[in-house]
This record gives sequence, C-alpha cells and structure tokens, in this order.
Amino acid sequence: MISKNIAILRKRENISQEKLAEEIGVSRQTIAKWEAGESVPDVIYSSQLADFFDVSLDELVHLESNLLTTPSIKGKYIFGTVTVGERGEIHLPPRARNIFQIKAGDQLLLLGDENQGLALLDPNFFLETPKYFSEK
Repeated sequence: MISKNIAILRKRENISQEKLAEEIGVSRQTIAKWEAGESVPDVIYSSQLADFFDVSLDELVHLESNLLTTPSIKGKYIFGTVTVGERGEIHLPPRARNIFQIKAGDQLLLLGDENQGLALLDPNFFLETPKYFSEK
C-alpha cells in the first residue's frame, strides 16, 4: 500500500517528513496524511516521490513492504524489479546507475547461472581479480 511504502522509504532514507515535503513541494502535514492513509498523492506527486526514492511508480504503489525493509548491508543494494522489453532491453534504475557510475554507452558483462540467475559486472572484473589475489 502506498501509505506504508512512503513511510518506509522515507525512514530508509533517514529523512524527516519536513525534508521530504520540501523536496516534493508539499507541506509536512500532507506527507503525514499520505503516510497515515488519510489521503493519497495524486499522480504528479506520486511520480515525484518515485523519482525521489529511485523506485518505479508501480513499486511505490505495490511493492511489498517486507522488500522495502530488507536490512541494508554496506555496499549491498536491492534496486527493485526491472522489466524486460520486447527486444530484451532492461532499464537500470537511476540510483543503480549513479552508485555504479554507469553511463549511456558503457559496456557491462552479463553472466548467467541456471540456479542463481543473471548478474551484470564491470567487464574489467576478471582482469582485476588476479591482481587482487596477488596483492594479498
């Protein structure tokens, strides 16, 4: 439910209702009402919230709160789900692109394991691995 998700995402980002209200352009009372389920943000504010929290609109509205409250481990992230387009393309969330400094035109190494799934890596990962172990 969107009210729970707004509260969980705000707390996960460790910001106050007042700070979120400033960022979105509403009053602190409006944020409090959204989080309490007394009202819901319109589509424009929902879009701004999704952008602010780096989630899709669908995730903001429907994502199960247990996925949002997964404890964070330094350097480990859950960016949410992505959809595969008709031609196989995926859209990486802006937060993931920013954290890993991925820009348009960058190349990524795609690995697959039938039991574990898919992973994207920096193509230099395997070039740097021997260097890492030789320094130890």
